[in-house]
Amino acid sequence: MNRRHFLSLPVSTALAQPARPNILLIMADDLGSADLSCYQCPDIRTPHIDSLARNGARFTRAYANAPECSPTRCGLLTARYQQRVGGLECAIGVGNVGRYDEAAWLAKKGELGLPPEETTIASMLKSTGYRTACVGKWHLGYEPQHAPNRHGFDEYFGIMGGNADYFTHREEDGTLVLNHNGKPVEKEGYVTDLIADHALGWLSKGAAPWFLYVPFTAPHTPLQGPKDGPLGGKGWNAGTRETYVQMVEHMDRRIGDLLAKIPKNTLVVFKSDNGGYNRSRNEPLRAGKSTVFEGGIRIPLLMQWNGTIPRASTVGQTAMSMDVGATVLAAAGVKPTRALDGIDLLPHVTGTQPDRARTLFWSYKRAQTRRWAGREGEYKYIVDNGSEYLYNLALDERERIDLKEAEPERFARLKGMLADWKRQTAAPRLRAFHQ
Repeated sequence: MNRRHFLSLPVSTALAQPARPNILLIMADDLGSADLSCYQCPDIRTPHIDSLARNGARFTRAYANAPECSPTRCGLLTARYQQRVGGLECAIGVGNVGRYDEAAWLAKKGELGLPPEETTIASMLKSTGYRTACVGKWHLGYEPQHAPNRHGFDEYFGIMGGNADYFTHREEDGTLVLNHNGKPVEKEGYVTDLIADHALGWLSKGAAPWFLYVPFTAPHTPLQGPKDGPLGGKGWNAGTRETYVQMVEHMDRRIGDLLAKIPKNTLVVFKSDNGGYNRSRNEPLRAGKSTVFEGGIRIPLLMQWNGTIPRASTVGQTAMSMDVGATVLAAAGVKPTRALDGIDLLPHVTGTQPDRARTLFWSYKRAQTRRWAGREGEYKYIVDNGSEYLYNLALDERERIDLKEAEPERFARLKGMLADWKRQTAAPRLRAFHQ
């Protein structure tokens, strides 16, 4: 278009800006890195989730910010390392229990959760005109000051804690945790369906642009298929791989319902919160949930944005949960109100920037367990309850060949970098604890 033609257009057309995208962020719970058809799963059929890979991008080196629920959710929503918040380096326990020393200290003070002064991607999007909703699992604190509505979400419906019976909506201790905008609510139905139906209802109301965060509880324990009914006397971890398959495939069907209702100009992201656990499939990676080996932190990650993200593309850029938060802000054209640790992944997805090596870190604490990892390029340093390892992931993705004796200088370098990172990300609110 030449300048003369541009100036001859009506003012409303000449000054029009591209519409900001709607954003649908979907997260599964404890889904293994190899539990989707598009990641070569042999026994689970996920055609609707797979459609995001066909119509968009599939990541092959995506990581969770942590190997458990609460810390990853914190990293995702703040687009920063959750260590900067403090007290959220493992999943909050049933009944708002802190499961390690710092978290227990915060729980006694009524401060275990995402602090109300913390800035989230939802609050930043909302401040620029987005409608916002969180429908699904929260797991970032039970008290009112930690609730989703205090963190930029206009609407909340879902499970406040880490899990619940899929039919009674109660935790293992019997506490009802189904919640709507801060109030407990009694409803009949399978949790996956309640989440999907509420999300669909919210989508049908109000105008664009909108940000809808849908963190499903599936396939987290208890293992219950949509036709099973309440647990009754069955154990929380009972159930077979077949039950797990039913849970994932039903979640896929309900995700299909959501995808059928979104407009074209929508960025869709699907991910898991951490590596798989209890009947999941992480092969060929080592270990699973609650560890910092690859099986505990590697996750499926898919992105679709019609007209922006190339169809059927594969992305090898190393990515983290906090990068998803940063990417959502960038797609919406929202300038962060503070420095982020996450990066915008869209240039790597669209090919406008080449893949680059990154230096990334992980930390996990529960009871007396302490696990850390640091990755620089293809090398990964691990501390697992005092045992130390060094792996070259390019040659040894399964983490079987320990190189700490063969490459002592690199081993010492990564060990020092991890120590520096711990100091740099120390949470201000934990200073009194450590005095």
